[in-house]
Amino acid sequence: MPLIVQTINLTKRYGKLVALNNLHLNIEQGECFGYIGPNGAGKTTTIRILATLLQPTWGEARVCDHVVGYESRKIRPLIGYVPDFFGAYEDMVVQEYLEFFASAYNIVGKKRTQIVGDVLELTDLSYKREALVDSLSRGMKQRLSIARVLLHDPRLLLLDEPASGLDPRARIEIRELLKELHRMGKTILISSHILPELADLCTSIGILEQGEMIYQGTVAEALRRARVGTVVHVATPDDQERVRQVLAALDGVQSAQLSDGVVVVELSSDTTDFSFIARAMLQNDLRIREIKQEEINLETAFMRLTKGIVQ
Repeated sequence: MPLIVQTINLTKRYGKLVALNNLHLNIEQGECFGYIGPNGAGKTTTIRILATLLQPTWGEARVCDHVVGYESRKIRPLIGYVPDFFGAYEDMVVQEYLEFFASAYNIVGKKRTQIVGDVLELTDLSYKREALVDSLSRGMKQRLSIARVLLHDPRLLLLDEPASGLDPRARIEIRELLKELHRMGKTILISSHILPELADLCTSIGILEQGEMIYQGTVAEALRRARVGTVVHVATPDDQERVRQVLAALDGVQSAQLSDGVVVVELSSDTTDFSFIARAMLQNDLRIREIKQEEINLETAFMRLTKGIVQ
């Protein structure tokens, strides 16, 4: 598949602060790419460069094979950028808001009316077409922001924290909308701190720390890299400290700690079968409520792959 986004040694400095350090990023056509990292890692800087709002200090960024800074006029019709805040349009109703932006893309006449109606239907905002923009909830404003950037049918959507500050229902609605856009063939770059939702939505992810890409690939591969050994959670109605001491003394157990009402047992690196834990519990007249292997999710992978350093 052709590359929609490509950066080569992309670097952005603000004085002595290095926001991006020789970033290499590749996003293929049709991908939904999740961009994650701690605050200050450089996610927003990357997105603003791709949106032609910032110039890199050095290195190169390409969108649809056009170079940012040299061919920005060719790039802008190909992208839809949703920032992490919504601009103030207190005196406009939803229909006027979208028609205003449609006119900025030289969409006129019956075609404009048709396109505005289509994006309102796609984003489930048709019933709000006469509502004042400022009266909308934050979730509806986010959907309206996405409707706005769909007017000119861009090839690439750049979404900076689109679910930030939303309630659970609004987050689900945004996620389902993005899934539908992905099914329609849109290439999407989305930054977010809500990691479980990215795991469900994205075909690939990039983990950024201190302006450097420390991982780029599939969610499954990130989970595989983050798995450092077998960890088992043991729940019991008996004295947890006694259970911990019994399990910590077993061959094949590297450590046993109490955490959140369970005994967390880390097995030795060469041990994967943990059935011996149940046998040891029964032999010591200890009752078992539950034994399960710790699941590695995207949040766990993020914590293990990053160092927690921010600029």
